[in-house]
Amino acid sequence: MGKRTKIAAFLILTLVVLLQGKEGSAQQDPMYTQYMDNLQVLNPGYAGSQGIGNILMVARSQWVEFDGAPATRSFTYNTSYDEQNIGVGFSLMSDQIGPLKQTGFYADYSYFLPVSEKFKLGLGLKGGVSFYRASLVALKTVDSDPVFNHDIYENFLPNVGVGLFLYSETTYFGLSVPKLIDNIIINEDVKTDYINKQQRHMYFVAGHRFDISEDFQLKTNGMMRWVKSAPLSVDLTVMGGFRDKFWVGAMYRFGDAYGMLVKFNPSPKMSIGYAYDITVSELSAFSSGTHEIMFSYNLDLFGRGGQATAEK
Repeated sequence: MGKRTKIAAFLILTLVVLLQGKEGSAQQDPMYTQYMDNLQVLNPGYAGSQGIGNILMVARSQWVEFDGAPATRSFTYNTSYDEQNIGVGFSLMSDQIGPLKQTGFYADYSYFLPVSEKFKLGLGLKGGVSFYRASLVALKTVDSDPVFNHDIYENFLPNVGVGLFLYSETTYFGLSVPKLIDNIIINEDVKTDYINKQQRHMYFVAGHRFDISEDFQLKTNGMMRWVKSAPLSVDLTVMGGFRDKFWVGAMYRFGDAYGMLVKFNPSPKMSIGYAYDITVSELSAFSSGTHEIMFSYNLDLFGRGGQATAEK
C-alpha cells in the first residue's frame, strides 16, 4: 500500500468514525476552560506539533460550594521526532463527580504531513485504559434499590481514539474522538435495566493568532463538543497579549457559563494560567464559580525536539 493510499484510508476511517453515533445521555469527559493549552487530551494529532517537549498540568474545581461537584486533574507530556515527522506523548487524568471517580492513562502517536507551504496535518492515534469506581453504597436513597447495595468497580476499561490536527505557525483546526469504544459500566451481580456506558465524544477546535504590533497580540479560539442525545457545547475565547508575556481574555460557553482567563509567561519555556467561570444555567443558584489552574513548561526529556512550530 502506497503512502498516499495509507493517508487516504486513515482520513476515510476517521471521518466514518466521527460521523457514527451511539445512543447516549450525557457528557462524561472532563471539561476545560483553557482547552487551547490542553489540546493533547482532546486530540492525539496534536502530540508533537509544537516541535519541542512540553509538560502540562491542569487542576480544575468546578461549581465551587456545590456538594459532589466535579474535580479534574490532568498531567500530559508530548514531544516530536523531527527527523521522522512523528510526535509522541502520554496523559494521566483523574476526574471525580460525587460518588463517581475515573482515572486514566493514555499514550498518543501522531504522524505529520506537509499539506502546503504553511500547513501541516497531524494524523493521531490514542490508546490507553481507564479505571472507574462508583461508590453507590454511601449514597442515601429514598426507595430501596438493589443497584445501590453494591459499589461498582471497573478496573480495566481499554479504549482507543483518533484525531486530525491541521496547523501552521498562527492557525490550527482539529477534529477528534478521543474514545471510540462505548465500554459498558455496570454491576454484573445486580439485575437492572439501567446500563451506563462510556459515551463517545466528538471535538472540533480552531484558533488563530493576530500579531497586531510588536507589543500587542490577539488570540481567538473556539471549541465544539458533541455527544449524541446531549446538548451541543460551544466555547468561544478571545485573549489579548502584551509582548507575549501577559495575557488576559474572556470566554463564553453558550447557555452554560462565561468567565475570564489570565496567563503569564515568565520565560519563553514557562506559562502559568488561571481561569474563572461563572455558571449561568440553573446550577448558578448552587455554585459560586469554577476555578482552573494551568502550568506549562517546555522540557525536552529525550533531546529530540526542534523549534516550536504551532501557536495556540
